[in-house]
Amino acid sequence: MFTPNLTRRTNGANVWLTLPPSVAPDISRLTVHQLCPDVLPNEEAVGHAMLEELQALVATKGDDVTIALLGGRGAQSLHRLLGEHARAGDPTGLIHRLHVFTQDALAPMRMNNGFSFVRDFERLLGDEFFRQVKSFTPMRTDAPDIEAEMTNYVQRLNQLGGLDIFFLGHGPEPDDASHLAYIKPKSGATAADIAGIIPISSSILEHHITKFKAGGSSVDADMEVECRRATHILTLGPAAILGARRIVQSIVDADTAPAKRQTYRRVMETEIADDADKRARQLDENPGLWVRLHASVRSLVLPNVLA
Repeated sequence: MFTPNLTRRTNGANVWLTLPPSVAPDISRLTVHQLCPDVLPNEEAVGHAMLEELQALVATKGDDVTIALLGGRGAQSLHRLLGEHARAGDPTGLIHRLHVFTQDALAPMRMNNGFSFVRDFERLLGDEFFRQVKSFTPMRTDAPDIEAEMTNYVQRLNQLGGLDIFFLGHGPEPDDASHLAYIKPKSGATAADIAGIIPISSSILEHHITKFKAGGSSVDADMEVECRRATHILTLGPAAILGARRIVQSIVDADTAPAKRQTYRRVMETEIADDADKRARQLDENPGLWVRLHASVRSLVLPNVLA
């Protein structure tokens, strides 16, 4: 559980909300772990594996469960399964115990834009899910004061004790780098940064639009025009990743985003330095590496990711 006493830190044009030194992780003391992918045959199997992670947690935890949902293709099968569960009346009581957070967003943008993760969640999860879920907290991309919105968002997450499961993806970046959530390379993110507001890059914007179209989102030309006018990304930061009790990563779209094959392999094979300064530079240049510093990670991939 982290403290709500945040400070504002800038790195160039990037704004980060930062934990006090007394509670921020020390990356030099974090153990580097190997990333051992769990190869599953199809997206449906990945969705079932993600759902099993949730069901196992609910079965062992005595109170409510807090998660960060993954947007785009990576978790669409999970979202459909949760929607079916809700339409069946939530027979195991899973949905009634969920506090759900989104992990990233493009801003400014109307919340009803089809390129918003929230609209995609509504499409796949369905009305019954939102009637039954304990709480659903999105990042407000239409807020007049984005920094105040993000501070409130982090404080709400803190009130619930942090994330039990952070459902993560893996996004490709130039030079075989990668992003987690929307922490992009050379944005200056550190282990103390719980959330950020960063200028949008053309590569991330194109990746976002492409994956929404490929995933079957209900979008039109006007929505795309508005989406392309987005100037910033709202994202949870490395401290949220490191502070989650469990990371469940899913990568299912290497056919539509073939660069993920090289970037994921680089995350697996990179030798992360012991020296704190060198390690910090590696993580800033390739944020996909943050997952290697977490002790409880399950990485679900399709065979084509490793082809």
